[in-house]
Amino acid sequence: MEGIFLGKGDSAVFLPFSRANRHGLIAGATGTGKTVTLQVLAEGFSRAGVPVVATDVKGDLAGIAFPGADKAPFVKRAQELGLSSYQGQAFPVIFWDALGEQGHPLRATVSDVGPLLLSRLLQLSEAQEGALNVAFRWADEQGLLLLDFKDLQALLQHLTTRKDAIAGMSVPSASLGAIQRRLVVLQQQGAERFLGEPMLDIHDLMLQAPNGRGAVHILACDRLFQYPRLYATVLLWLLSELYENLPEVGDVPKPKLVLFFDEAHVIFAEAPKVLLEKIEQVVRLVRSKGVGVFFVTQNPLDIPDSVSAQLGHRIQHALRAFTPREQKAVKTAADTFRPNPKLDTAAVITQLGIGEALVSVLQEDGTPSPVDRVSIAPPVSRVGAVTPEERAKVRAASPLAGKYEQSLDRESAFEVLSRPQEASVWGGWTFAGGQPRRSQPVRRGDSLAEALLKSAARSVGSTIGRQIVRGVLGSILRGR
Repeated sequence: MEGIFLGKGDSAVFLPFSRANRHGLIAGATGTGKTVTLQVLAEGFSRAGVPVVATDVKGDLAGIAFPGADKAPFVKRAQELGLSSYQGQAFPVIFWDALGEQGHPLRATVSDVGPLLLSRLLQLSEAQEGALNVAFRWADEQGLLLLDFKDLQALLQHLTTRKDAIAGMSVPSASLGAIQRRLVVLQQQGAERFLGEPMLDIHDLMLQAPNGRGAVHILACDRLFQYPRLYATVLLWLLSELYENLPEVGDVPKPKLVLFFDEAHVIFAEAPKVLLEKIEQVVRLVRSKGVGVFFVTQNPLDIPDSVSAQLGHRIQHALRAFTPREQKAVKTAADTFRPNPKLDTAAVITQLGIGEALVSVLQEDGTPSPVDRVSIAPPVSRVGAVTPEERAKVRAASPLAGKYEQSLDRESAFEVLSRPQEASVWGGWTFAGGQPRRSQPVRRGDSLAEALLKSAARSVGSTIGRQIVRGVLGSILRGR
């Protein structure tokens, strides 16, 4: 079977590559081995040439860039599993950081994030969310680029002071003022470093090393996770970008990309119904792009039923059952597995040791395997953090070194709205100082003809072209 060796129960357990885009769940209490299991899977995908993106919330996943296999418990586990050739290996790692500190800066433009995700990020009321949607629509109509943080600030300031600009749209100035105040808080959290250019080219996540191994993209999140809503926004934006930009591939022998979202509960916490519906939609459809998503969390109840139903691979580490909610989580986890007459699943969940898990994976015929108690294989790369010097060495060797480090500040809403004279708008083109300016961003490498075609596609409607992301997760949901 072509797949990743997870460990042994009654027999060897493999996760098939051909079913890896059917998504998965890794759950368990703190300290039961979830991160090590994630690392084993990431190594397996990379070894097969499949790129991986993983969030590193605690800073202990970065060690995958260096050889490991030197810890006594891992050596012992390898011997128990009959891994005679167990030895340390390093994997091709690329570090990213939405705050721009511990890796290549990960950025998105304001328009790509869109008002729906921004509303959740800013914790806006329904009235304030409506006002933000109007502001985005007005910017679209005026051909104003919303690229970075100051563009959004300038737009809101302009609409607050120039009430005639949105006459008849019933937008209370109090709502715009409240949004501006919340932007100040967001700025203090460092969100302005995430909003801007150059924006991530999603194809840079599809890299392979010269030896054929898939790149392991580690998103440093130890500081980012201190702001859970910002963390969730980054992950949802990344997921929507993949859905929008990757082509349909259907069923493939192995996935094009696999994502691991640690502390996944924050993605769904307090999310409004409309956002949950969009997340469910994207998770369901992104697998046809060849993308697999693994959610990593402590409690399986943290994942909404509509999303959990789409997770074909389940790796359940130990759970505690001291409180009523924990007891419910144990029962829920046990009920999601295909029964095994040899196991009392609910009882075993509370008895698992560190590095043990109840495992069920989708088999080649698409059916889940009966649940099995599995000793998880040890990773061959280092388990644990890296030093600042080691991180700098990996960053310097990155094939993307220098591409994203310098921020780009093109003419956009801030510059246009800061001019003393008003720019006239006609046909999607803004004329300022006698020179026409395109009304939408042009990605690197676009010719003028391509830019015009993309601009035309974007103006057709909210369900095609670049507006797909707005209909899926991020912007003006006109059909709502």
